[in-house]
Amino acid sequence: MDLSNIQPAIGSVRTRKRIGRGPGSGKGGTSTRGHKGAKSRSGYSRKIGFEGGQMPLQRRLPKFGFKNINRVEYKAVNLDVLDSLATAKNLDKITVGDMVSAGIINKKQLVKVLANGAITRALAVEANAFSAAAEKAIVDAGGSITKL
Repeated sequence: MDLSNIQPAIGSVRTRKRIGRGPGSGKGGTSTRGHKGAKSRSGYSRKIGFEGGQMPLQRRLPKFGFKNINRVEYKAVNLDVLDSLATAKNLDKITVGDMVSAGIINKKQLVKVLANGAITRALAVEANAFSAAAEKAIVDAGGSITKL
């Protein structure tokens, strides 16, 4: 065996279908597209959700609700998470940067502190928003809050 007599594996290479090359080929005339209809025409592309002319699902269903373009999305962080972060890193002041470095939030997210869990030490907490109960819990523990 040498390079002059190597061949591809049997069945791995197939001849391509030559369509539109006259009636003798068996694939002339309609060129395997069938007769008439949108799919037989050149330039046809089916729209997403097209149901063959039937009223599409997204037009049959009723519309409701709206998207508020002024909505502000906050990432919720609970007091017990802040407390565990403070004990793990031995912090007295928790900033947004500390939360980002700990992997609690992304640097683009806004933070809202919620009052789930307890806080055991006096902490100075810096965040974009606080719930009333979280604010009260932090101040009662001897800490302070800073709204950004």
